[in-house]
Amino acid sequence: MGATVKEIQAQGAAMMKDAEDMVAHGGMGDTKAIVHHCSEASRHAEAIVKALPPADPHGKEALPHLLEVIKQCQRVAELGDKVDPGASLNPAIKARTAVREAVKHLAALRESGA
Repeated sequence: MGATVKEIQAQGAAMMKDAEDMVAHGGMGDTKAIVHHCSEASRHAEAIVKALPPADPHGKEALPHLLEVIKQCQRVAELGDKVDPGASLNPAIKARTAVREAVKHLAALRESGA
């Protein structure tokens, strides 16, 4: 196993911060910030997916939520920073919701991986 549970959980916390910042900036109409923070949240999600212990049931439960973060942030990236912030906010909120669910499961990971 490459990353420790603590490292995975720290990555999850960083992903949560980016997701919250992303939606907060969206509420202020800052499309560039939505795209930036979603990209960062997606990067964290991808790193966590690679590091998840395969035998841990909480890791398995977190996986679909992490994949949803990546999918929704790809939508944000495709929309780009030239669209109305409201257009980016919908997938951004979906990404934040998925982040919150994933982080709940990541918090339950154990060092043993079982």
